[in-house]
Amino acid sequence: MWKIAVGFAVFAGLALFILSKGGDIDMGGEKHGAEALHTEAPAAAASAPVAAPAPAAAASEAK
Repeated sequence: MWKIAVGFAVFAGLALFILSKGGDIDMGGEKHGAEALHTEAPAAAASAPVAAPAPAAAASEAK
């Protein structure tokens, strides 16, 4: 039982150390309003045409 407590303490200490060295980490939860950061999707990926399955249909009709 004491091994679980020691393991938890070591894990918690390691997690706090990593979070403190991580730089700008926001643990505040979901943001609303002016402080929310919204990113736009890339225009090239959003407007990319979808390939049509027409060549496969044309090949089956040619037989």
